[in-house]
Amino acid sequence: MGIVNVTPDSFSDGGRYLDADAAVAHGLALVEAGADVLDVGGESTRPGAGAVDALEERRRVLPVVARLVAASGVPVSIDTTKARVARDAIEAGATVVNDVTAGRGDDAMLGTVAETGVGYVAMHMLGEPRSMQDAPHYDDVVREVGDFLMERLDAARAAGIVNEALVADPGIGFGKTVAHNLTLLARLDDLVARVRVPVLVGTSRKRFLGAVLSNVAGVAGEPLPEDRDEGTLASVVWALDAGARIVRVHEPRSAARAVALLTAMRDVAA
Repeated sequence: MGIVNVTPDSFSDGGRYLDADAAVAHGLALVEAGADVLDVGGESTRPGAGAVDALEERRRVLPVVARLVAASGVPVSIDTTKARVARDAIEAGATVVNDVTAGRGDDAMLGTVAETGVGYVAMHMLGEPRSMQDAPHYDDVVREVGDFLMERLDAARAAGIVNEALVADPGIGFGKTVAHNLTLLARLDDLVARVRVPVLVGTSRKRFLGAVLSNVAGVAGEPLPEDRDEGTLASVVWALDAGARIVRVHEPRSAARAVALLTAMRDVAA
């Protein structure tokens, strides 16, 4: 899953693709590099990010979604917490809704997804973006994230979303410390076995990778987001080997090549 941030303030590439032409060109480049699906978002969910109203979010994303649907040749996902934005993006051709609130941000979201019959990604987040990194605490992060995902998946089914449309995301970096993120990755196979729907993992360029890489010999201080791609690739391979079905990345070329190699090795092992 390639990331297309049509935002001025995303942590890795904020402002770079705010212009629709630049966003579309970037999306097409991601497909050329190996992305199988494009995830278009118009509201940053980085820690401390401010809210964006639905009108502005629609203005940012709808032209990009429509043009990528027409030109990319891959499914397009809309990354939003708002049912109105989701519905309009679906009318523009999006076939997946990626919701970081798992339906808690807008009471109409689950019904909208059920009515339109698109795919749905339910993600775990502790609190909301503006406060999620304020001393997050868990007694058992894997169990508690699993409990949350099971409850939200049940809510989605109760709203009429078919099981085959559901994807679960443990929300790496969303209300978690470095230790929480590493623990979730280390025990990802347990979570995959528990939720029993495809699991999406998004580690790309996130700050916990920078914190780990800052301790590596030859690295002066914490790497900038664009300098965390080696750590991203290691986490991508780990997640895929643990059973993740989708990885959400800024730079898909290395991830696509890793998928090809892992698939070849699994074919031989089988």
